[in-house]
Amino acid sequence: MKRAFVLLLLLPVAGAIAGDGLFAKLPGGTFRSALKYDDIKGAQTVASFELMKRPVTNADFLAFVRRDPRWQRGQVAPVFAESRYLSQWKAPLELGPTALPQQPVTWVSWFAASAYCESQHARLPTWLEWEYAAAADETRRDARRDPAWRERILSWYSRPSNTALPRAGLQPVNAYGVQDLHGLVWEWTEDYSALLVSADNRSGGDADKSKFCGAGALSTGDLDNYAVLMRVAMLSSIEGKDATANLGFRCARSLP
Repeated sequence: MKRAFVLLLLLPVAGAIAGDGLFAKLPGGTFRSALKYDDIKGAQTVASFELMKRPVTNADFLAFVRRDPRWQRGQVAPVFAESRYLSQWKAPLELGPTALPQQPVTWVSWFAASAYCESQHARLPTWLEWEYAAAADETRRDARRDPAWRERILSWYSRPSNTALPRAGLQPVNAYGVQDLHGLVWEWTEDYSALLVSADNRSGGDADKSKFCGAGALSTGDLDNYAVLMRVAMLSSIEGKDATANLGFRCARSLP
């Protein structure tokens, strides 16, 4: 519903479209998610799709808001972005020393991230697509059962959150040709608000926000995968207009 609302609201804006070199093609397959719901049994089918190789950067997002002033800080409607939106930038059209061009853009809402992807003839990835891509290491499509791989991911997440973000593209390329899925920034997904414990909660519009963080954590079927627990709990606790210092995004495209 949210994505459809954004599509109805926004008219296409002319501007630069990210070239194919920024996207990696991921073949489809079957995949067993770490999330566990009563209405989903066993492995799921993931269709082939494209995913941005790196997160969207400050420079990328600055070019976008220059093309579309509706998403500039101070111009965006409050329903689509909270007051801290792009607060790390020096000015609405100036990055400044706390937002370097090649750092992943953060302090950006779900609505703004969706609008950026729409401008690129793309969309935000679903949680299943993101998890499918993030399960890979440098040589294997699914390295989740490797204790050494898990330990490396946790070491990335242990970086203090009050330090400056590294630039995008420093981590090794995984088996799909994608980078920085772990340990750099959290990332919005298209269906972030559906990462709850049951089908009833996902469809019933449960307004009790105090349940969201715990519900997200409880919906995992892989209690050893602490990085997934943290990510699901965080995404389940926020709203589409929210923005944080370590939440960014990348875009995806469906393939025939």
